[in-house]
Amino acid sequence: MDRSRPPAALYECFPPEARSVPLARRFVRSALRADAPEVVDTAELLTSELVTNAVLHARTDVEVRVWSHEGHVRVRVDDGRPDRPLVPREPRPYAGAGRGLAVVEELASSHGAHPGEGHKTAWFELWPQAPAPPTSGWESAPVRGRTTTVKLVDVPLVLFRAAQQHGDEMLRELALTTDLDDRAGISRAELVAAADVSGVLNACTASALEETVTGGATVTLDVAFPVDATPAVDTLRHVLEHGDAAAQLGALLTLPAPPHVRGHHQWVLDELATQLAGGAPTAWTLLPGVPDAASAELAPWDAGDLEDSAVPTVAADDAGRIIAANAALGDLLGWQTDELIGRPLTVLIPEHLRERHRAGFTALQLTGRSRIMGRSIPLPGLHRDGSLVPVRLHVQSQEAVDGRTVHVGQFRPRATAPGEERPVPRPGTGASPRLHTGPAAAPRAGDAGAARDWERLSLLADTTGALSSTLDLREGLRRVCHVLTRQLADWCVVDLLDGYGDAERVCVVHREPQALSAGVDLGRLPPVSENARGPLARVLNGAGPLLITDVPPPDQAESALDARQLELFQQLGAGSTIMAPLRARREVLGALIVVRTGHDAPFTEQDALLVADLVQGIALSVDNARLHQHTRTAAERLQRSLLPRLPHIPSMEITARYAPSSTTAQVGGDWFDAFTLPDGDTALVIGDVSGHDLNAAVTMSQLRNMLRGIAVDLQDRPSEVLGRLDLATLTLYPHSTATCAYAVVSGPRDGPWEVHHSSAGHLPLLLTCPNGDTRYLDTASGLLIGVDSGFPRPTARDALPAHSTLLMFTDGLIERPGESLSDAMTRLRRHTAALARAPLDVFCDELILGLGAGSTDDIALLALRPTPPGP
Repeated sequence: MDRSRPPAALYECFPPEARSVPLARRFVRSALRADAPEVVDTAELLTSELVTNAVLHARTDVEVRVWSHEGHVRVRVDDGRPDRPLVPREPRPYAGAGRGLAVVEELASSHGAHPGEGHKTAWFELWPQAPAPPTSGWESAPVRGRTTTVKLVDVPLVLFRAAQQHGDEMLRELALTTDLDDRAGISRAELVAAADVSGVLNACTASALEETVTGGATVTLDVAFPVDATPAVDTLRHVLEHGDAAAQLGALLTLPAPPHVRGHHQWVLDELATQLAGGAPTAWTLLPGVPDAASAELAPWDAGDLEDSAVPTVAADDAGRIIAANAALGDLLGWQTDELIGRPLTVLIPEHLRERHRAGFTALQLTGRSRIMGRSIPLPGLHRDGSLVPVRLHVQSQEAVDGRTVHVGQFRPRATAPGEERPVPRPGTGASPRLHTGPAAAPRAGDAGAARDWERLSLLADTTGALSSTLDLREGLRRVCHVLTRQLADWCVVDLLDGYGDAERVCVVHREPQALSAGVDLGRLPPVSENARGPLARVLNGAGPLLITDVPPPDQAESALDARQLELFQQLGAGSTIMAPLRARREVLGALIVVRTGHDAPFTEQDALLVADLVQGIALSVDNARLHQHTRTAAERLQRSLLPRLPHIPSMEITARYAPSSTTAQVGGDWFDAFTLPDGDTALVIGDVSGHDLNAAVTMSQLRNMLRGIAVDLQDRPSEVLGRLDLATLTLYPHSTATCAYAVVSGPRDGPWEVHHSSAGHLPLLLTCPNGDTRYLDTASGLLIGVDSGFPRPTARDALPAHSTLLMFTDGLIERPGESLSDAMTRLRRHTAALARAPLDVFCDELILGLGAGSTDDIALLALRPTPPGP
């Protein structure tokens, strides 16, 4: 190597062999023996990194030159491959390769690299004392020779980096393996060709990333790639496949790639080969037919998602050590979350299953495959006290931004009903947008950057306020669109996905309401089919935000969905648009589309970054609204499944109503019952278990069934039946309390009738006569169930006139904040008097409508009306 050398510089040449690295270290230490020890140590380390890089990637003779002057040290490392530029990587603490240049960046006072005629130079300087050295950095060099643009569409950045990292680790170990052909079935020539094209690919993608603004989970890269590289790409595929097979057999230290990483690397190589041959690109988000890959997470693992979730969740590293756990898991299994960090995952697994867990975990690491990954497995979790907790375990692997593969396990309690397994936030503590907040002040005049930040924070605050201003999801989304059309866009559109993956257009908003034309349709969109390859299909599969400044006409659509979207753009007069996925809890819920017409300045990449921030909060609000409705619907179904079928009794009309709370999504303890006793009398029951959760509903069901059994077996006065129920409750459920009213209606078919009744702390029965007279039957009141079974209970007997109405009800029907119970009961009497002659169904419905519309509690009522047979 013929280079000019500075005065007093020492130099030495080394062959392209692994032994050159320690030789270069010793040369530097010898050359700098007069310098400070800490400077020598650093220079030795950084030299070894640069020489290693040259030996592995350039594979030419390496010349190292060292000189020192007044404590300043400079080292140059030259190789003979100017066509192989250095490819610095983003520092990732857990990466197994690609950290050498990051070490140089961190420790050197100044550094750089540049190609020359027939050679490439990498250098660093160490300046232990002031003044500070000039700014420096690695100089990126374009790939030499003819290139063509390969478009990688919707690249998931975290997965891209994981695949790149694994490929680099695999190639590095193969390069250091002596018996390469025996271990992996790869020739040395094949490995050299694969390493060369891998380096070119890394340099090309790094250059493309430098020119791309990355604001979302995915990015589209225009990669300038050599036109004649197809054979080398095929060789790289061959080497990686054989290397992975060798890793699965345990022949290498590098672990085999997980399925989603393997699938992504395969897609990149397929895209290179296809587009170099003149084919069209296929977006990653629209990739068909790759097992375990197309559905992989696009966004990196985030500990914040785990903490926000109400599903018991734990995360472990590749060693099986717990790195994160949430409060829900601690509550379920009896741990404080900070006590779990660093412990082996087996502390949550019963002893008899631990060996199976270890075997499965080892198999996952050695083969990259698992029989349980992505499936819901019923098994017991281990409580800290040693008891077993029935759960369903759902495990998935996710990539973290720091280079780790994280294994996330969700311990869903087995009692969760089928279809109810989505994470549900606790009331009032659901996940909310994690915005950076703090003291804010208006930006100073002339400070453009501060003004942009101020506008961004203002828009984030306004959209959050719009969403929180209403409980109606669609109205909240319309208000968000109005905010965006005032401050960011001319048009705003929101599409939502339902539970079956079908898309619905829920709102289209313009800055000027009169601009909306009748042709802008809402409602169901065409399905996201395999041939739907337009931007909306990509966004609904997780890509974006997508910035489109050249909107194609509708006749270029390849599917019905694409055509519908392009027709909308044409109707809106779209000049530019940003389309972003609404993603929450690692699931795509829909899409936000903002549009500017051709009369306005087009959107920019900075606008796309802003939209990426906005959709995070919007998506979480959509998710929380859906979860609340989902949970509320489930609670109503469960509550109604616990309600009885009313008996058909001649000469008796019986009607019941149950109305869940309008403000809570939880099941409650209200219940009613009616059944025929063995002697032909009719038993009526109404009650309310304390509490408003699943435990209250379960206790309610148990008390109802016990009371039925006691009443049928005993056939005694109501006070005796309630006394037996009280004793059974105190014995079997000592921590439960409930109110209950029990009545028995008796009499021949054509009358007269009478009612025997007793109350355990419940509101009294209300009797309404046909003429509108009303009175409460309140002479048989006693203590609540579950307080004192020895306390005497009275039974009362009252006549029940024909066509009168006997009403039993829970407190949700009448109680209102700030109103006395006496006033509430008087109001109920007025309502029933006015409805005395109404049909019984109408009687009950009108009570619910007139009194229960604003209730914040569940309402249960049971009405009986004796109706003698006609002449």
